[in-house]
Amino acid sequence: MDTTFIDELASAAPTPGGGGAASYVGAVASALASMVGNLTVGKKTCAAVEDDVRARLDALEHLRDKLLALIESDAQAFEPLAASYRMPKATPEEAAAKQAALQLALGPACDVPLIIMRTCAEVIDHADFLARNGSKLAVSDAGAAAVLARAAVVAASMNVYINAASMDDEARADRYRAEADRLIAEANERADGILAYTMDAIR
Repeated sequence: MDTTFIDELASAAPTPGGGGAASYVGAVASALASMVGNLTVGKKTCAAVEDDVRARLDALEHLRDKLLALIESDAQAFEPLAASYRMPKATPEEAAAKQAALQLALGPACDVPLIIMRTCAEVIDHADFLARNGSKLAVSDAGAAAVLARAAVVAASMNVYINAASMDDEARADRYRAEADRLIAEANERADGILAYTMDAIR
């Protein structure tokens, strides 16, 4: 097994960090949901939904590729932010330059985690369909995919909140926080429903 990402995550290097980890978990959730879809295709009992399942599989593959790419995007968005924190502030001019650089870097450092959150929310939607319409033998895997994707949504939100808290423009910060709040609420509601459905089916 290739443990490169896990080893890098465990190291003292600042990236990958929480955002990259959230994106990785989202990709794992997408892969698990895809497994349910692949176990469903070809089953006579699921013939009525096979076309829908194939469409979900295509969508999940796209989401998985996107989430894996977002690991690097998150690291790239963090670099200017980290650089701004390292800038000197011994003089008023240096302090002003540091603050300006910080404010400029905070936007992208919030934007990428929000994309991760939105993308993982899409994984939850597909896991929901597969839990209810896919192979009954794999319903627990669909439920697990939804729970993992929800965890990724919440994990990514933490980068949004911590960076929004450093913004001088409070209205801008509030917009980021409101979007993260909305995505978490929707993910929780959807994932809770899938979890309840799954537990009822397997217990």
